[in-house]
Amino acid sequence: MTVQLFSLENKVAVVTGATGLIGKYHCKALSDAGAKVVVADTDEDNCSQFADVLPTDSIGIFLDVTDRNSIAALKDKVLNEFGRIDILVNNAAINDMVEEPKSSLQHSMFENYSLELWQRSINVNLTGVFLCSQIIGSHFAKQESGSIINIASTYGIVAPVQSLYKDEKGDQKFYKPPAYSATKGGVIAFTRYLAAYWGNRNVRVNALSPGGVENSQGDYFIKQYSDRTPLGRMAAPSDYQGALVFLSSDASRYMTGANLVVDGGWTIW
Repeated sequence: MTVQLFSLENKVAVVTGATGLIGKYHCKALSDAGAKVVVADTDEDNCSQFADVLPTDSIGIFLDVTDRNSIAALKDKVLNEFGRIDILVNNAAINDMVEEPKSSLQHSMFENYSLELWQRSINVNLTGVFLCSQIIGSHFAKQESGSIINIASTYGIVAPVQSLYKDEKGDQKFYKPPAYSATKGGVIAFTRYLAAYWGNRNVRVNALSPGGVENSQGDYFIKQYSDRTPLGRMAAPSDYQGALVFLSSDASRYMTGANLVVDGGWTIW
């Protein structure tokens, strides 16, 4: 049956940034499809508690995606626990957002954006994807099977619309900073590089580019974002579950180097 192509039974999936806004939904989707999920993030207790409520035999593990030793330790622990790894979801990222009061208007302006903030995003959003792919993906290459899904963004494809961050009075409340676009564009390019590099080892590497997720932003922002989206709304965190299972499963077995855009139509204009 065609539906069996989407099954992830007997598969083991590692999800980085797993306890974030959409990370939990990624984990739930993979587990619902039958995979054993490694919930990986910087708070191990939180990871373990969440893993315990997933429907499959899953575990929570501390992970710092910027630390090679931390990633290697996770890989060894997962292989000792489950004997295999089949799926890597590179989801961990820093995203300076309008709903974060600490991201002030002045600090978010390109003219004032600090090298420290730029480097922090490079370290997590780009170097973290590189390191996790290198360490866990090398295992995939040796076993000649595996699927890597890199979570990118529509802002890795098109420029941020800075006017979205103007309130009802027309006052600019925030600027989407440059590091997010630069790193997510880099993730898409890196995805293509790695797909070509490991294609002959049966390792598939694809990107998933989500649109904006509604998450307690101001009413003005939600309305303006929704008005610019053909489907007329921001995404719910669960809107990416089907795409993630598709990219993880045999349903996409002839797909690599692609960027699957799930954005309500945002990038068509």
